[in-house]
Amino acid sequence: MLATPFVRAAWFVLLAAIVSVAAAAEPADPKAEQVSQELWKKIAPQFQPAELPPASSPLRSPLLKADGSRVTDAAEWKARRAEILADWHQRMGAWPAVIEKPKIEVLEETKRGELTQRKLRFDLAPGKPTDAYLLVPPGEGKRPAMLVVFYEAETAVGLNPKAKEGRDFAWQLAQRGFVTLSVGRQPLLTGSNDIVPEIQPLSAMAYAAANAWHVMAAQPEIDPARIGVMGHSYGGKWAMFASCLYDKFACGVWSDGGIVFDEPRSNVNYWEPWYLGFEEGKHRKRGLVTEDNPRTGPYRQMIADGRDLHELHVLMAPRPFLVSGGSEDPPARWQALGHSVEVNKLLGYTDRVAMTNRPAHDPSPESNEQLALFLEYFLKQGHALDSAGKR
Repeated sequence: MLATPFVRAAWFVLLAAIVSVAAAAEPADPKAEQVSQELWKKIAPQFQPAELPPASSPLRSPLLKADGSRVTDAAEWKARRAEILADWHQRMGAWPAVIEKPKIEVLEETKRGELTQRKLRFDLAPGKPTDAYLLVPPGEGKRPAMLVVFYEAETAVGLNPKAKEGRDFAWQLAQRGFVTLSVGRQPLLTGSNDIVPEIQPLSAMAYAAANAWHVMAAQPEIDPARIGVMGHSYGGKWAMFASCLYDKFACGVWSDGGIVFDEPRSNVNYWEPWYLGFEEGKHRKRGLVTEDNPRTGPYRQMIADGRDLHELHVLMAPRPFLVSGGSEDPPARWQALGHSVEVNKLLGYTDRVAMTNRPAHDPSPESNEQLALFLEYFLKQGHALDSAGKR
């Protein structure tokens, strides 16, 4: 019996669906898939705690609500996440509106080998201009990009002759095909906050990074969906707050800035007024917290309330991040990171929280190679955009 026009049409629809599913199941680019698999083999150890299982953490789980009940699904987590984010902004001060359409001035353009370097000027906050360096590798189309933050913009692009070795992150990543923007703190924060006086200095710098994200997104060479942020030491703190508080960053790399409050360590100094300890009319002496030199500002209240930075980390989920740990972030920090692993698991994601370790605070060739491979996998190969799971 001959098929009716309706039956024939149904068969065509079914056939098209089968072809579509088959095409989706087959990698669009087998070579790219092979590169991804090889990269994954190299970075897989970054996602395995070296010691201290996450369950050993003494910190209160961010999955616990104020009433003590536990978040059990993604819908509840969305509300809990909004609650955590609002609490951090309430403690540090609410951000002004982000500058979504920045005015960008190109001050100069030069060639450095195969790279194009542009010196840009734009506002980190309304009426607070800064100069920054954009490095563009050769090639066509929109590419992954990294915002690199530090004390000043010259170090990351290799233009500071006094910089310690290994801190030229923007230069190194540009050599590997990333478009990079290097930004320094502006103005120099020494206990007062001239960027946005109403909010804590570290939150102000995170706000500045959010504005820099829009500068990058406006560049024709950059894919806005593949912009990450990284920094070392002071920049590690800055990058952590920026990526956690502004979810347009696709991923983050935090190099030995101190990812939890740790008062015996003088370099994990969130109590200082240029981080979270600014309080109008109170000027504590620089240095460790003592009875004669007590805590100030929001930091004082956070400690009193038993809060810690693991509550900030979980705002990244399910976006991937890497802690490039040194002397200030040893393997024991997995106790705090386990909470982010737990949140990602609730959302159906695995292998989004990574850590590497080295003995010294300074970055090493090995640690820089590790973070570059992490970024190649998640940004260059696009796995930060995966809808679920590791791959």
